[in-house]
Amino acid sequence: MRKILTAVFTVCAAWINPAGADLFSSTGPVIAILAGDLFLGEAEGRIGGSGTVWIQSRSRPELSCRGQFTYSAELGGVGNMLCSDGATATFKFRRLGLLRGHGTGSSTRGPLSFTYGLSPVESEPYLKAPPGKTIRVGANNLLLVDATQPVQAAPTGLRP
Repeated sequence: MRKILTAVFTVCAAWINPAGADLFSSTGPVIAILAGDLFLGEAEGRIGGSGTVWIQSRSRPELSCRGQFTYSAELGGVGNMLCSDGATATFKFRRLGLLRGHGTGSSTRGPLSFTYGLSPVESEPYLKAPPGKTIRVGANNLLLVDATQPVQAAPTGLRP
């Protein structure tokens, strides 16, 4: 009986999780502004309170950062990253729910603000644009643009 239960559990675990993922982990989107540059990526958190993060610059795709983090109810969340250009960063974060939150930090390149598990619209209040830039949010996208750039009205599909 034990062998049958073990086999059933193994098959179910393989079916539920993608190859290589921990049985008790979750992956979600990350939106970050690091030293005035917009980054997108993902974080994987494990049930034990640790995880990994990966982000990539939107303006310079060759620039990415990888790191790790831990979370506990007593101490909150903290982590660090190493970027492909040699920059390092440390950060802290606060949960808004089990799979959602926001954080801030600093790096050898400049300040860091980020969200995880949030849509672009939900992320906007937590992201800090650098001086002279502003965040433009659409339904499913986010842009970091020059603050002096005029806002263009969305096309309505109607002709004059």
